[in-house]
Amino acid sequence: MPYSVMIVDDAAMMRLYIASFLRGLPDFKVVAQAANGKEALEKLEATQHIDLILLDIEMPVMDGLEFLRHARPLTRAKICMLSSVAVSGSPVAAKARELGADGVVAKPSGAVSHDLEETTGSELATTMRQLVAA
Repeated sequence: MPYSVMIVDDAAMMRLYIASFLRGLPDFKVVAQAANGKEALEKLEATQHIDLILLDIEMPVMDGLEFLRHARPLTRAKICMLSSVAVSGSPVAAKARELGADGVVAKPSGAVSHDLEETTGSELATTMRQLVAA
């Protein structure tokens, strides 16, 4: 049975790119998508089981860091930051980890990374598999 994934990103095109990438990974299935942290919290409560959340940071209404503050006590899902600002070793990535993010993968070319699969797809798939296996 594939692991269930929620995609949280304010850019509709980025959600589309991520979902398309995940369709190529038979061990993962997108079960929910949200455009901001507030919407993601609502969907988290409404969705019975989520194994992994792919979370952007910079979003309107409620950003990814604020989502982490609220969601971490509510779910056992692994949370992987997928953001152009949370590059490994950055202060934002450190703050995300402090708030409960389990992994951080940088978007390769900005907020809407059409080249996600070609550039960091392998890193993202590896990170996702390591997180859900832990």
